Amino acid sequence: MIRIAQLSCGAEYSGVQRELEKAAEAVGARLIFPEVALDDVLNVESRFGIEVPSGDLNLAMARATRLVENPDLADAVFVCTCFRCAEGAIVRGEVRRFIHSHSRLPVLTYSFTERTTSDTLLTRMEALVTTAKMKGLLAREKQTGLTAGIDSGSTTTKAVIMRDNEIIGTGWVPTTEVLKSADAALEAALSEAKVKREELEGIGTTGYGRFLVGKHVNARLMQEEITVNSKGAVFLADAQRGAATVIDIGGMDNKAISVQDGIPGGFTMGGICAGASGRFLELTARRLGVNITELGKLALKGFHENVTMNSYCIVFGTQSLVNSLSKGSRPEDVAMAACHSVAEQVFEQQLQEVEVKQPVIMVGGTSLIEGLPKAMENLLGLPVIVPRYAQYIGAVGAALLVSGLLEG
Repeated sequence: MIRIAQLSCGAEYSGVQRELEKAAEAVGARLIFPEVALDDVLNVESRFGIEVPSGDLNLAMARATRLVENPDLADAVFVCTCFRCAEGAIVRGEVRRFIHSHSRLPVLTYSFTERTTSDTLLTRMEALVTTAKMKGLLAREKQTGLTAGIDSGSTTTKAVIMRDNEIIGTGWVPTTEVLKSADAALEAALSEAKVKREELEGIGTTGYGRFLVGKHVNARLMQEEITVNSKGAVFLADAQRGAATVIDIGGMDNKAISVQDGIPGGFTMGGICAGASGRFLELTARRLGVNITELGKLALKGFHENVTMNSYCIVFGTQSLVNSLSKGSRPEDVAMAACHSVAEQVFEQQLQEVEVKQPVIMVGGTSLIEGLPKAMENLLGLPVIVPRYAQYIGAVGAALLVSGLLEG
């Protein structure tokens, strides 16, 4: 059983602890709490260089120190604090950086609310377990044989066919009925590849509908999108050796993943509101009267400084959008402001929870909206790579990884 060290503050008082335990149990893991001496807790300030009044936060830092000194105590680390606590956010970041700098343990950081449920945590826990348990498979750099990958996402369903490390067919459809969308995407990819379904040696699935679709197509691999997307991203960007950072701004949530040699080392997933997701950009395109595929080029002609845009909430973001247009703002400026607003929220939330190292790879359908990678480049002060087939990273990762299960 995978041992996940929990370093937290407030989980018991908020009623979240039982939800954490249920999520861990659901993915075959067990939460552990490294034992520390009282002196370790009292003297932890000298190690971290920060002083906080909370005993639980000091305990979390002391436990992080114990893990670094004895990495065999756990297989992965889950660092969580209440989203209302500013000190908790600071300590969460310091603990994550400390463990990353002094060990190879995979780390997940999370800020919980009183309404956090085990279902909300499931994908995150699953990714931690996968990273700890399947490092050999995740380190795989080449696809072999004839395999398919299906990414059943919240807004679109993607499929790819790969043969001996080459993508030979793709399919992309809106997600309506999950199984029908999966069948349509797969058939489109098979048609382009000129391959029959019965010729496939293996199928891998990922995304929100991975289990339902996986059973439907008799998939050999049904895996969460954190590990699969990061594998697809570094494969497509030819960055499988060394460090990389993957940013995936999706239709329903966002992911930021720090990767080392193709394996996630730390990641965060989520967002406060749909205002920081692809949904807000779709709404912006609709309000501007352009297709979502045209929004990016329009944004590149504008300047975000000319428009005040707040997309921390999709309702307020929409209000800012309407107000700006009613005051005569140029559509180009509004488009760029929307891209900047989404990028800024991801920068201020998700990217503060991971180690950002080059190359920075932006993937997913939103990466094709040219104004978004440009806005992220401006915020990071670093170049952002958008690889070919960026919108298919989940399907590519699934097709690549499932080929590893066919050998031997």
